[in-house]
Amino acid sequence: MTTRNDLTIYDTVAADWWSDDIRWVRTLRNLVPGRLRWMDRQIDWQGRDVLDLGCAGGFMAEALDARGARVTGIDPAEKAIAAARAHAAQEGRGIAYDVGVGEALPYAAASFDAVVCVDVLEHVQDLDRVLAEVARVLRPGGLFLFDTINRNPVARLATITLAEDLLQLLPKGTHDPEMFIKPKELSAALETAGLKPGPFTGLGPRGVNRRFDLVFGPLPLTAVLYMGSARKASG
Repeated sequence: MTTRNDLTIYDTVAADWWSDDIRWVRTLRNLVPGRLRWMDRQIDWQGRDVLDLGCAGGFMAEALDARGARVTGIDPAEKAIAAARAHAAQEGRGIAYDVGVGEALPYAAASFDAVVCVDVLEHVQDLDRVLAEVARVLRPGGLFLFDTINRNPVARLATITLAEDLLQLLPKGTHDPEMFIKPKELSAALETAGLKPGPFTGLGPRGVNRRFDLVFGPLPLTAVLYMGSARKASG
């Protein structure tokens, strides 16, 4: 029987995170430009203190650093964090990395101008607690940018049956479809945490590259993957 929501996969491949040799890790890397194509329109990263919540081996963190943000990354996968630290040092990037979970962020209140959380919310043990922590560490007026997976039969078919079982774009057991989150549910949870939801948009394949890996970008439909934003009140 397949173990669902298997988070050990990130430590298992940590040594090869930046090698470009593992197809599903390349898929995660290929998602970053597509996400940022939309997120870049929501915020000017230059000089901002940004938390990458659930950073794994550092793909998004390094992209944000390249945009001029002061980046901190946190993830429970210790080996993935070690890989992120080693690659950042190799590239001369001043990214701070910590091991920890979203339910108990080791940062003072109002520490960040923005929190980025991609491919994470559908994995956490306590969504409400994570969102409360995001709100706590955001400064007044701060922005929360995220993506996650919708919960419906189409999303289950796309992410479990196709992506995991047939195409092997992700390891089997990466996701538990019962933990997927409908946009209306997430909007309500954000409001409860003190974050005002902004626009949501879809995210999905937009073509293939020379290695026949999928490339991604914003899409109008939110039926499977979707991105969104929410803002903490300014005062």
